[in-house]
Amino acid sequence: MNTPTRGPGAEHEQRRQQIADAVLAVAAERGMAAVSQTSVAERAGVSPGRVQHYFPAKRRMIEAAFDRGNALSSARIAARTGPDADPRQVLTTVLTELVPHDTVTRAHMRVRQAFTALALSDEAIAERMRREYERFHGQIADLLRQGQDRGTVPRALDPVERAVSLVALAEGLAYYVLVGIHPGPAARERLLTEIAATYTPDPEERG
Repeated sequence: MNTPTRGPGAEHEQRRQQIADAVLAVAAERGMAAVSQTSVAERAGVSPGRVQHYFPAKRRMIEAAFDRGNALSSARIAARTGPDADPRQVLTTVLTELVPHDTVTRAHMRVRQAFTALALSDEAIAERMRREYERFHGQIADLLRQGQDRGTVPRALDPVERAVSLVALAEGLAYYVLVGIHPGPAARERLLTEIAATYTPDPEERG
């Protein structure tokens, strides 16, 4: 059985997570433009020097918050689905988590979109995002393949192509929600409509 990590390493990671949580909180309350070593330090209840020690640049804070937000999102999805959840339920939960609908998801997506934007000018981040999306698209494609095996997704559908389309739709809608172009509930319904269309088997497959 694995034992919990203790000692200096555990304390270091705990403080990093504390600061990453503060970045998410500042982003949720005032937006990414308000994220600074000073604002994050105030929110975390530590000195600006402590924040600078762990994250000497704003990019590092965003990166840590990106990782922390993804970890918290994964935990929420796991809590809402469970190990025996239907593949469609898992897919729906994963994709709708990308559309901001409360303070937590709004902060997560603000940080996620900010980190993704950095990839436009930083090849190291771009390479990381390519790996992230390859994994994510593969996860969604696997859920669609399970639907094909169960007869709830058409066999003619290309799981990878549809996975890319669904993720792109969800994140595009997230951007629209964040900047106020489209209301959150309507964006969620648009995504659910597309998911429902994906889970419409061909008539001949039903018989």
